[in-house]
Formats: sequence, structure tokens, C-alpha cells
Amino acid sequence: MLRSALLAASRSPQVRTVVEKFPPTQAIVKRFVAGDVLDQGITATGELVATGRKVTLDHLGEDTKDAGQAAGTAEAYEHLLTALKETGLAADAEVSVKLSAVGQFLPADGEKIALENARRICEAAARAGTTVTLDMEDHTTTDSTLEIARELRADFPWLGVVLQAYLRRTEADCRDLSGAGSRVRLCKGAYKEPESVAFQGKKDVDLAYVRALKVLMAGEGYPMIASHDPHMIRIAGQLAEWNKRDTDSFEYQMLYGIRPEEQLRLAEAGNTMRVYLPYGQEWYGYFMRRLAERPANLAFFLRAMATRG
Repeated sequence: MLRSALLAASRSPQVRTVVEKFPPTQAIVKRFVAGDVLDQGITATGELVATGRKVTLDHLGEDTKDAGQAAGTAEAYEHLLTALKETGLAADAEVSVKLSAVGQFLPADGEKIALENARRICEAAARAGTTVTLDMEDHTTTDSTLEIARELRADFPWLGVVLQAYLRRTEADCRDLSGAGSRVRLCKGAYKEPESVAFQGKKDVDLAYVRALKVLMAGEGYPMIASHDPHMIRIAGQLAEWNKRDTDSFEYQMLYGIRPEEQLRLAEAGNTMRVYLPYGQEWYGYFMRRLAERPANLAFFLRAMATRG
């Protein structure tokens, strides 16, 4: 119930106004978001890379209203990728892109616009010497996102995609995407979905995650284990061992600001540990979903509210 309320709040302009005007909010957001501008994202990336971690950067901006705004987001990613190249960080940092931010939901030719803008970003990544991963949103976008990914992979076979374990279709999608060279980030899923398309209880979602992970680990692709769950991390390590995978044939991923000690432990143990690092002014929706995902995040926020002033 609480999770549903927070996800609904993430789409509410009224709640957004209250949260954004709440004095301690900016300080709390810094735990999860690197900053408002590119330079802050690059600085945070350098700090993470210096500790042995890798990074995937997300330029926040999901409520795209027109083609000009979508093109502007693509241009922002081009600037980001140029900065990664110029600072020497491209070897350890890639980018994550939500297709909704580059035009996917526009009423006229949305998918075509998103494809063209995503291609611009992939071309910039290729010039920088790094890669791109397409984020996944709610279940209504899955077919569209995977179709755009298929078209892009014809020219950019390194393109990564995200699959959400709580969707009932995901195990089959993992089989389709577990071939050589395929990069798949597997997460549990952060959107409120109907029971007809998604598992609901934690136990069922966990079991679905393990089934999907087994497919990816047994395949020929490059699995990206996006989880903060200690149990899932242990299972991933065991599956890698059973499938005789080298540590450079898969990676762990966690969100910026969540379980940093575990991130460092995994990196220091010789694993590839990548941090999902968002930056930008459109942080509200991202922030609310982080609160919805983990009770500890919400408790952190509520404690700050209770002690304000």
C-alpha cells in the first residue's frame, strides 16, 4: 500500500511541489543524485572510479513533451559522452538512457523519434569508446523498447537493455537475449504493475529473479546483476561459479548512495561493480521511486522531516 502511494506521488504535480519546497529535501536528494549539472556528474564519476568502481550515468529527464525537448536530451547525452572521453573516464563509465526521455511517448512518430535520438547517443558513445544501456519503464513500454533495441543492435551490438524480473514475460525475454555479445541488466522492477503481467509478492519476485538470472548466467551474453539484496548477490556469485564464468564476464550493479560499503567490498574482491549514477534537475520522479523501493530509504527521509529545524 505504501509503495503504491509513493509511486502515485511520483506522478503528482501537487506532491512534487510540496517535496521540492521542503527545506531538507535537497540535502537528502544528494544521497541518491550526484547533482543538477554535468560537471557534478563527472566529478562524482571520477570519485567512484578512483575507488575501483565503474559507473553508468543517467541524465535525468523523463517527462518529455515535444520533439525539441527530446532532441535536447539527446544533445545533453552527447555532451556527457564527450566529457567522459575528454576526462579519460570513458573506459570505466557508460550511460543509461530512458527512451521516454528521447521521445518514445510523443503522440506523433514517438518511436521513430526515440530511435533517431537513441542512435545519436549510441554514435556519440562509439566515438567516446564506451557503451549505452536502454533503461526499461512500465510494462506497456517493453515491446517498444526491445524493438528499438533490436534495430540499434544491428549497428551497435554492444547496446545493453534492462529486463525486469517481476514481469511474467521476463524469463522468456532472457532466453531471447542471452546470446553472445548481449548485455542485459536484470533488476526486480520499480513500477506498480497489475497482477496479470507481474508477480506481486516478494517471494514470487525473488524466485522470478533467480529463474531469469539462471538463464542469463548459463547463456553466452554479459549479465548485469542489478540488486542490493544480499541473498541475490550470493546466488549470482554461486551461479557464476557453477557456469565457470570469469569475473570479467558479468557485473554487479547498485544505485548511487545505496549500500556503498557492499559496493566497495565487491569491487575489492575483484568483481566488476558498476554504480548507477543519476544527475540533473529532473530528479523528483527518480527520488520518489527510490523511496518506494526500500523502506530504509523512506525511513531516512522521514527522520530528516521529523528533525527539521
